[in-house]
Formats: sequence, structure tokens, C-alpha cells
Amino acid sequence: MASEKLTLVTPDRELAHALSDALQYELDPSPEALTLFEAAGGGWTIDAYYDDIPDAVMLRDQLALITGLKVPQIGRADIPALNWVAISQAALPPVRAGRFTIHGSHDCSRVSRGPHSILIDAGEAFGTAHHGTTSGCLQAIDRVTRRRAFSSILELGCGSGVLAIAAARTLPNARIIATDLDRRSVAVAEANFDINGVGGRITALCAMGLDHPVLRASPSFDLVIANILADPLIRLARDIGPAMETGGTLILSGILIPQAPAVIGAYRAQGFALVRHDRITGWSTLQLLRRP
Repeated sequence: MASEKLTLVTPDRELAHALSDALQYELDPSPEALTLFEAAGGGWTIDAYYDDIPDAVMLRDQLALITGLKVPQIGRADIPALNWVAISQAALPPVRAGRFTIHGSHDCSRVSRGPHSILIDAGEAFGTAHHGTTSGCLQAIDRVTRRRAFSSILELGCGSGVLAIAAARTLPNARIIATDLDRRSVAVAEANFDINGVGGRITALCAMGLDHPVLRASPSFDLVIANILADPLIRLARDIGPAMETGGTLILSGILIPQAPAVIGAYRAQGFALVRHDRITGWSTLQLLRRP
């Protein structure tokens, strides 16, 4: 149970989301729980809960370095012994991304059930759509599947499995493989596939990149989705290209906006053309086309 809290207050929505993302996904240690609220009188409040709280001055410097933005003063307070992880999960509202609504189990009673309603509880694996990278990928999946019926799909670094679930919901006849290098994430993804009624349609694998016998034996993919980080995406460029069919669509995220040119360059060198570049709360989502 967390015993101390750090608080940041800013009038800037984009800065609030960038700081929230950095605290959760870019810094070690990450908070035991984190909440982001819009104050009634305007502005945004971030509360980060820790067992072993980091130095506030050092943390502020790290946040400024990661975001490239001016970071507000950080307040610190002791808190009572409560289950802040559960409280943080309950505070996550449903998220709309394209046609999809991503929600936790605490919102089942107020979210309409349907083919584009996806249940994902915040937990051990990344991917609840509250992060700009996941939201960007969901919007890209929504956009590209309206224009084409893909038949063979690969998600690399599936985390919670939310992107594979979105693909399965929009492409009921597609063959889908979802991989992650972390065995626990694969187990979480498989549980989420079952919860969302697509467990029999998605093959989940523990694999480092495309290094798996099932992937090596697989026919070419016409849609590949990878929401990882910039450096591993660059390293994977030479492997992803040959695994895709000509004219296939590639969706990449997990890329800070300043890192995007290097990622784009790596994939252009492997025969991809940039189709679209979306920027959400400091993060890039790229849509590319596999050229002949």
C-alpha cells in the first residue's frame, strides 16, 4: 500500500497528460497508482502514490528532460494506508478511440455493450487506451479497417491485448496473432481475449520480436501493429518488412514525437512509405504502407 503522495497542478491539459504518461511509463520507480483529474474550477491535478517516494526536485528535473516542457512545482504529503491501486483503477473513466469504447469492470453498468465495447482493467500489462500511444493505435485500427478487410494480422508487443481485441472485433474473419516478450503479459492478454469473447480467434505467443517458429512459418501479414518503443521498433524494421505482403499496412506507436523521424527513416529504408503521422499528448502514431 502506498504511503506517500506527490501532486502536480497545471492549467495545461496537454502538459498534464504528458506528465502523467512520463510518470507512469518513463520513470523508475513508477508510482503504485496515479490519478489525473480536471478540477472543477479549471486546471488539472496529478496525484502519484508511492511506497518509496522519489526526491521531488530530482523528479521534476527528470520530467522536464523527458517532456521538454516546464514542469510545475511538486507537492508532497503523507497519506493513510488505503488500497490506492484499486482507487486508481476505479478512477479511470471509459475512453473513446474511433469507434471503440475501452472501459474497466467498474464501468460495466454504464457502458453499452456492443461489438466495439472492450473491457480492459488496468493491471500488470500495458494498454488501457488512457495512454496516447494506445489511443493512437486504436484510432488507426478504426480508420484502416473501414477501408479494407484485412485477413492476416500481427500485433507485436500486445501487452493487455486491447489492440488485437479491437482488430478481432472489426475483422471477424481475420487470422490474428498477438505476441509479447513478457510471459505474464501474454497470460493477461489471453485472459482479456476470453473476457471479451475473442479467445478462440487470437493466437497468443511469447516471442522476442518475430523470433518464433509460428511466425516464421506464417504466411505474410497484411496488417501489422506494434506499440512498443522507438529503439526496438528501429531494430525490428529489417524483420517486419519481409514478414509483410506488398501493399500491407503497418501501424507503429510508442514513439515520442522527437523520435519519429528516426523511426520513419528506418522503415523507409526497408521499403515502407509514410501514409499518416498522428501526434497525441507528446506521442507519435505512424501509419505506413509496404511498397512493392
